[in-house]
Amino acid sequence: MRMRPTLTWTPTQDLPPATTDLGPVVDALSTRGVLVLSGAGISTESGIPDYRGEGGSLSRHTPMTYQDFIASAQARRRYWARSHLGWRTFGRARPNAGHRAVAAFGDHGLLSGVITQNVDGLHEAAGSENAVELHGSLDRVVCLSCGASSPRRELAARLEEANEGFGPVAAAINPDGDADLTDGQVGEFRVMSCTVCDGVLKPDVVFFGEAVPPQRVEHCRELVREATSLLVLGSSLTVMSGLRFVRQAARTGKPVLIVNRDPTRGDLHAVTRVALPLGRALTAMAGRLGVPVGDETERTG
Repeated sequence: MRMRPTLTWTPTQDLPPATTDLGPVVDALSTRGVLVLSGAGISTESGIPDYRGEGGSLSRHTPMTYQDFIASAQARRRYWARSHLGWRTFGRARPNAGHRAVAAFGDHGLLSGVITQNVDGLHEAAGSENAVELHGSLDRVVCLSCGASSPRRELAARLEEANEGFGPVAAAINPDGDADLTDGQVGEFRVMSCTVCDGVLKPDVVFFGEAVPPQRVEHCRELVREATSLLVLGSSLTVMSGLRFVRQAARTGKPVLIVNRDPTRGDLHAVTRVALPLGRALTAMAGRLGVPVGDETERTG
């Protein structure tokens, strides 16, 4: 029987109470050397839902697993139909105040780095340099046979041409860029293969049930070792890919600070959890630190 990846988490003991006091986070940032670990919650204000918050996509949607994707041509047809439709919306998302605040903190030398669990590319679009995309990015596609990598926009153009008129109305768009479609809406959607070797194409992201590349994990561990503290933004820390860095920081005596409206699997390791909307909280912190946060046009206009 195939093991399913961990998608949900329920506390088994009492967690420390949350606060709305931003003081400890502001103090940490003022000392510099803070490593940011972000999750889906930072992108909700850009119109991309999270997995587990109020109204999160896991309440109605089970993400594609790596095992299902490689095992079944029909699963790949379903994935690419849904992902292609979702990309039309997902690809238009723009950084919000939270992303811009993180970029501003980096510009002013307050951060030692950024690790994001998101695949939306919004930290980079906001101006965060050298952000580590722990789970990859949806704007790239890789061949599982020859390893060739190509821009997602090229595949999107091929899929548009091969599936002229495909445009069902999705029930929702999910954090992984997937759209909710029925099998009937997927229909006979045509999937494209690699232009180099005719192999199977996959988005360059880490699916549920797939391991993060070891060299990327070690790079993130080194970032934790070099940081003065770890600031978690908008992550429930349900899956081990992010939680391991929280545990590493706590184990080595580095303060862990969390800004997330709901309880997280890392709360027991944190010196504080601030329960405020991220855009509001990060903008307020920037104001207290005297760090100007530009608007979207300054980065993209």
